[in-house]
Amino acid sequence: MRRDDLDRFLRDDDIVPSSGFVARVMDAVHAEAAAPPAIPFPWARALPGIVATAAAFVALIAGFVSLAIEGPASAATTTTNLANDTIVAWLVVVLLLCTVPVAVSLRFTRTLVNDD
Repeated sequence: MRRDDLDRFLRDDDIVPSSGFVARVMDAVHAEAAAPPAIPFPWARALPGIVATAAAFVALIAGFVSLAIEGPASAATTTTNLANDTIVAWLVVVLLLCTVPVAVSLRFTRTLVNDD
């Protein structure tokens, strides 16, 4: 192929779209314009979880900092001085915090699977 042939192909004004091309494009444009807007992210529902996660992260960092400042020996004596009831109460709270979301999500998933 020579350069003159390429120039002739590129300057060819006889290129026309296939029949129905413009109609299909305009139908797609109208369908996109008529589609409902995207669902926004539910920030109001997610905000409590984000705040709780941030608070837990800050508490974790504060615990590490206090452990680094006081040393591991004082942390061990502080733990042994705590009452057994307090330790058991915290363990129950942690277990509930871990178990309840898992149970709710499993129940929700089973409901979705059974509905289909």
